[in-house]
Amino acid sequence: MKKSNLSKEVYDTFYGTYLSVLDDSELMAELANGKTEFAKFIRNIPEEKLHSSYALGKWTIAEVILHIIDAERVFQYRALRFLRNDKTPLPGFDQDLFVTHSNANTRDKDGLINEFNAVREASISLFLNLDNEDLVRSGIASNIEWTVGTLGFVICGHLKHHQRIIVSKYLQA
Repeated sequence: MKKSNLSKEVYDTFYGTYLSVLDDSELMAELANGKTEFAKFIRNIPEEKLHSSYALGKWTIAEVILHIIDAERVFQYRALRFLRNDKTPLPGFDQDLFVTHSNANTRDKDGLINEFNAVREASISLFLNLDNEDLVRSGIASNIEWTVGTLGFVICGHLKHHQRIIVSKYLQA
């Protein structure tokens, strides 16, 4: 499935932000490339910047990375539920609460990379053998109707969106 195969009716405008940063490539290629590129990106972050933020009250780079990991887990779970045709509406999650309790600033780059790789491998495994019927299966999460395919692309776009923020706000300073 390519991003252009998604119907705009299956994602909220807010999540369209994440889709807008993606090229029109295949979902599995986006997942695989994201795994390789983001691990390299983390490795190249200067150690002294990992636990710093660009302004008072903003997340540190480590917290942003762990947020990406946590959100991917949430999106995976939603995709699994919808893939299995579970029609139970799912709640949203409080990203700030997750970050507050993440202990991200006690983590080093190797640990963050290892956890990211494990989570991304789980995403790749989840989406690997899905056909078009599976990818258009839908459900409700955060009061929004989603398809399984849209969740896969949001996983990819969410990562790229935050990577761009890290570059522009944390690493350019």
